[in-house]
Amino acid sequence: MLTITALYASFLSLIFYKLSKNVIKLRRQHKVSIGHKGHKDLEQSIRAQANFIEYVPLGLILLCCLEINKIHPLVVFILGGLLFVGRFIHAKSFTTPGTDKTKRVQGMRFTFWSILLMAGMNIFAFLARFI
Repeated sequence: MLTITALYASFLSLIFYKLSKNVIKLRRQHKVSIGHKGHKDLEQSIRAQANFIEYVPLGLILLCCLEINKIHPLVVFILGGLLFVGRFIHAKSFTTPGTDKTKRVQGMRFTFWSILLMAGMNIFAFLARFI
């Protein structure tokens, strides 16, 4: 069973829900159905949601592969937590007008580290089968 992946997928879904609600709220407020029509706050909200959805699927696939490859559950849990924290901090950085650049960079660092570590662990698990 992929219980750790399921847990983080659920937590990340809550962040995605919040980001989506922000986009919907601003689209209604500005009466914009497609694009952002020059509204900076709507553009920022759209990018926050899009950036989230650009990175989370890959992170969850890698996390799932770790569980399938029988990597120690504590390692899987920690790497999933790193992905979650990265995405949470990054999403949070977009809630301030003009974005909080420090949090945005920190969120991306956590995200990239989680993806790199998970990819490395999966490659290692693959190679270990042949040694």
